[in-house]
Amino acid sequence: METRVALIGIMVENPDSVEKLNALLHAYSPWIIGRMGVPYREKGISIISVVLDAPMDKISSLSGKLGMLDGVGTKTIYSRRD
Repeated sequence: METRVALIGIMVENPDSVEKLNALLHAYSPWIIGRMGVPYREKGISIISVVLDAPMDKISSLSGKLGMLDGVGTKTIYSRRD
């Protein structure tokens, strides 16, 4: 199965969604290369970067599911290399 490297940028503005967000990331952990989170306490948000090497459908599925959580926004960028 062909995979792509992608970065999902996540902004969390609703702390009540963190548990569901972490459950989704755990479910997709076989494809996650790394993750970094930065709490921005002054603004009350958290910024998370997730790097994956996964099939396109898995990347799109995770990004879409994360974006459907209340108070969570995502953007995904892909490597140009296969």
